[in-house]
Amino acid sequence: MKKTLSFLLIMVLAVSLVLAGCSQPASEEPAQDGGEQAQKSGDTLELAFATGGTSGTYYPLGGSIANVWNNKIEGVNVTIQPAGASVENINRVAGGEVDIVLAMNNIADDAFNGNGKSFSKPLQNFKAVGVVYPEVMHVITTQASGVKSIADLKGKAINPGPPGSGTYVTAMKILEAYGIGPKDYTSKPGSFSDAVAGLKDGNIDAAFAVLSFPASAVKEIATTNPVKILEMDGAEFDKVKELVPFAAKFPIKGGEYKGQDTDATTVTLQAVMYVREDLPEDLVYELTKVMYENTEEIAQGHARGKQIKLENAISGVTTPVHPGAQKYYDEKGIK
Repeated sequence: MKKTLSFLLIMVLAVSLVLAGCSQPASEEPAQDGGEQAQKSGDTLELAFATGGTSGTYYPLGGSIANVWNNKIEGVNVTIQPAGASVENINRVAGGEVDIVLAMNNIADDAFNGNGKSFSKPLQNFKAVGVVYPEVMHVITTQASGVKSIADLKGKAINPGPPGSGTYVTAMKILEAYGIGPKDYTSKPGSFSDAVAGLKDGNIDAAFAVLSFPASAVKEIATTNPVKILEMDGAEFDKVKELVPFAAKFPIKGGEYKGQDTDATTVTLQAVMYVREDLPEDLVYELTKVMYENTEEIAQGHARGKQIKLENAISGVTTPVHPGAQKYYDEKGIK
């Protein structure tokens, strides 16, 4: 009985050794270059795209761009992520946590040069792809609030945007330009969804939001609470521009939002796409080419796709452009 059992054990061991010799070694291929997020899944390169809050523009527009990439570029799958927007996104792409982000050009410039309170040291390991659309600063109050100008926000309750966002950083600089310090108002930071709710129920007097124009969320507020857009023009604009050098004037057309019957001048910045600097040149070339050559299809998913213009691709971009994007611009004569 013992001899029989020993013989069986020897036979099992022998068969196991043969099978082990015939099997493939466990993943001896070198890891895919390009960090943690750009990873191969079978024959597909997985890319992570950080956008913004679900109630803003970055998230749905980013989703539409990603869908076009996934349909047009073989072997690539881009997955979007909601995020805290510009400051958070630049930190994450520079840290290699994600592959692609949207961010305001002034925030990216601050990061690259290590300026402002948001960046204690320069972050330079990210590269620009190009301008996606103009971002319009909306300083919103309701007609019922009695607030007539940004200077009137002293002593008021304000939502300056989510901490870590470009909206928040820019709002702080605008308030500073008007001589309004942190102790001069009640700060109720939060998402624009929070701002919409707060303006509707009267828990805040005003909100700062960097949005595309026209903004559906502002229209939503105005359906029940006619709104007023607080202006930045003339000498006031000059003061803002000293602290926000990238700011340009933008006219909010009267009649677009219920309650705002006359034109109101505000400021605009640029929403720019950035990537990890170590993404392959040929990959970024394809991402750039497909985005700028399929704007109508992107617009089917989000109306801001109509504002993606190749001729504006590097306007307001002061940080280095990725070689893959630059190759495409050189082919198209964009300077």
